[in-house]
Amino acid sequence: MTTRSKPPNTPSENASAADSSELAKFGYRQELERSLGGFSSFAAGFSYISIMTGVFQLFFFGFGSGGPAFIWTWPIVFLGQLAVALCFAELAGQFPLAGSVYQWAKQIAKPATSWMAGWIMIIGAIVTAGAVAVAYQIILPQVSQVFQIVGSPSDAGLTSTPGGAKNAILLALGLVVFATVVNVIGVKLMAKINNFGVAVELTAVILLIIALAVHIKRGPQVVFQTHDTGGGHSLGYLGAFLVASLMSAYVFYGFDTAGSLAEETTQPRKHAPRAILRAITASFVVGGLVMLFGMMAVGNIDAEELSTSGMPYLLKSTLGNGLGNAFLICSAIAITVCCLAVQTAAIRMTFAMARDNRLPFSKALSRVSPKSKTPIVPALITGALTIGVLLINLGNQRAFFVLTSTAIILFYIPYLMVTGPMLLRRLRGQWPRPGHGPYFRLGRWGTLVNAIAVLYGAAMTVNLIWPRAEVYGNDHWYFQWGAVLVTGLIVVVGGVLLYVRRKRWAAAHTGEAVPEPLAP
Repeated sequence: MTTRSKPPNTPSENASAADSSELAKFGYRQELERSLGGFSSFAAGFSYISIMTGVFQLFFFGFGSGGPAFIWTWPIVFLGQLAVALCFAELAGQFPLAGSVYQWAKQIAKPATSWMAGWIMIIGAIVTAGAVAVAYQIILPQVSQVFQIVGSPSDAGLTSTPGGAKNAILLALGLVVFATVVNVIGVKLMAKINNFGVAVELTAVILLIIALAVHIKRGPQVVFQTHDTGGGHSLGYLGAFLVASLMSAYVFYGFDTAGSLAEETTQPRKHAPRAILRAITASFVVGGLVMLFGMMAVGNIDAEELSTSGMPYLLKSTLGNGLGNAFLICSAIAITVCCLAVQTAAIRMTFAMARDNRLPFSKALSRVSPKSKTPIVPALITGALTIGVLLINLGNQRAFFVLTSTAIILFYIPYLMVTGPMLLRRLRGQWPRPGHGPYFRLGRWGTLVNAIAVLYGAAMTVNLIWPRAEVYGNDHWYFQWGAVLVTGLIVVVGGVLLYVRRKRWAAAHTGEAVPEPLAP
């Protein structure tokens, strides 16, 4: 009688086992499916930023607010957010845990700070999913009138009319339901769809840059034209430039998603930091070239449609309807995977906080399906809440600007709740830690980069939340102060929940000790 020996583990199985063993050191057991590689990790961050979503959705706003010269906001915002991303890369290498910002703040800040950062990020991701989903209205009706379900043909591509606003909600609802179903099924399906979408977006955006370069009609000096947009601003063109910068700020966030999927990524200490930096850098390069070449190639740089329809008009008027529609379809694919990535990040943040017993109904929220290896209840709840956000805005076209701006603010504030405490630890000599290891680190540039991240984050938060008529309108005071009111309400509600649940934070739902943060 012979016995068959068990085949040796493959390198990937060994790596996964090592990752799971490392996770146990933080007090957690491996429940999520660890199946994502380096490209999937990068794709999660890149699809969240999504050039063919953000740029296509809000180019009209930046151009209309600051003229062609608004493009200078792009490198400024990139450099500020790159400083934030560099700080996050250090943290991702040290704490490869689901929940990114919440987990990082838990390790370097006070418990109340980490809780509020996670709470605001969850709400921010839900609002962002809604803001991303309405981008369908900018794209799909421009491809075919079939997608203009309500309203008139003149509403196609617009969210600034009652008919366009209502149609945007209808299209967005379908996208949110799709993203929820995919996230319920599991991370493997999500990753496959996301990888496909990112591959399409990367290919399309490179081809688009080439196509626009072939049609160039004017020199790069166009980026110095302001179109007299400074008129009416007390600060002149600086005032217009600060408003226009909101477009760039809207695009450059969400790169921390690679960190949120750390427990589903193989070798996350290696892949997550690289994915964060590659996602934001690739987005900066291709997004900047699309806008620059687009303005150099468009037939009439003074066309009013550039400030109303934006990028869809630019593409179709420059490349023709056939080629223009092909790129718009690619943009619709990018919007789809962007919404999917945003909801995925919200789910992982909810799961991470619930696992630490820091949310109401934590037991249900932290339960992972043994079949799909994904937290199903958070997927259903985030999907339902996103639908609720969309329905509240039904027919209110001005609310889209409040929705978009609030989504950005709800990320900048938690980012500061990480970079701020991190800077304090650097100044005290407590970061990097003695056992930092061979993982990503900024070295002697750390304090300077961290300080830039904090200063930029604080300045842009004030710029975003400032109740200006140019952004929020002056027809109703509650719209103009909408971002302030909504952000304040979220903080107050979070503060109440924090007070109620602070005594229940002793242990995670597994019954194992939750790792203590670094000593203050």
